[in-house]
Amino acid sequence: MVETGVPGKPAGPLAGVLVADFSRILAGPYATMLLADMGASVVKVEGPKGDDTRTWTPPVRDGVSTYYLGINRGKRSIALDLRDEADVQVARELARRADVVIENLKPGGMAKYGLDFESVRETNPGVVYASISGFGSGAGKDVPGYDLMVQAMSGLMSLTGDPDGPPFRAGISVFDVMAGNHATIGVLAALRHRDATGQGQHVEVNLLSSALTGLVNHSSAYVAAGVVPFRMGNAHPSVFPYEALPTADNDLIVTAANDSQFRKLCGVLGIPEVADDPRFARNADRTERRDELRPVLVDRLRTKGALEWFDLLVAAGVPCGPINTIDGGFAMAERFELDPVVVVGEGDRAVPTTRHPIRFSETPAGYELPPPLLDEHGEELRTWLAKGEDA
Repeated sequence: MVETGVPGKPAGPLAGVLVADFSRILAGPYATMLLADMGASVVKVEGPKGDDTRTWTPPVRDGVSTYYLGINRGKRSIALDLRDEADVQVARELARRADVVIENLKPGGMAKYGLDFESVRETNPGVVYASISGFGSGAGKDVPGYDLMVQAMSGLMSLTGDPDGPPFRAGISVFDVMAGNHATIGVLAALRHRDATGQGQHVEVNLLSSALTGLVNHSSAYVAAGVVPFRMGNAHPSVFPYEALPTADNDLIVTAANDSQFRKLCGVLGIPEVADDPRFARNADRTERRDELRPVLVDRLRTKGALEWFDLLVAAGVPCGPINTIDGGFAMAERFELDPVVVVGEGDRAVPTTRHPIRFSETPAGYELPPPLLDEHGEELRTWLAKGEDA
């Protein structure tokens, strides 16, 4: 068992990995939080005014932005002014010692501080250096990268909303989160390569590429068949039923995506003959004749409420789900014994937060350090960096 400093508690799978986090806002901090959960020691380098999300309010908890709290647990904070040469030297020493460096300045922005990949690897040849940008380090390097821009430019907004209404953004910064996940995957793969060869490398992630791969079947429709899809509300272009359908009270998402599930759906609804109707025999038939089939299903669904249908349909093996607000989402996770909320920190610094999404049987995620105050660990980190590496 690898020890963490907490008696009897095993370390996470990334115990011993030092991450120098020069990122800000969402994609980078989300990635470094995931790494911290898995045992990495993450040093969050902030400017004198701190990460932008510290000021993104409301809502707040005890005067602190819940946005910031949601993506910065497990880290130590040091405030460095990179316009100050002494602070730049501290940053360079941190990068020299780090196993992983993550940054999301505009491409090329770290070079003026001698903190770009080429400069860092001169003194740290095994470094895994991850850069996150909006549009890559080529012709798009000077375009600012914000999630809403990428939702618009990638085509996602053209796919989101009512077919007769305007395009809409997704309810979260979906491509920032996706790019953060891709950065985490890239870092872990590069660490595996370094373990095998001793060689570090530069890992580059950009939001637009994350968006285009994340559009999955829609991207494939265009790339493989030249088809440009457009928004269909909650409907699916290739499967029916796979959308929200009205019940006696609230809408219910029904996703009977194959013939077997459709037959089970019809059985629970008390219309088994519909599954035998040749007009609806195959998914392609149901999709083509969705306007004929939908009223038949809705007529039966309106006889009970959404939660009652949920229990009946799930018991029969039909995928479905009520449309919840976020509190309902957490309640559903509690119902399924997923324990979605954990507490990080102790005493007046204890903060409830969302559980790490991955479960490890031997090296569970840890939740020991609460989201740090600005420069909370600055003094001890400066002292450590000024001493020998083994101090």
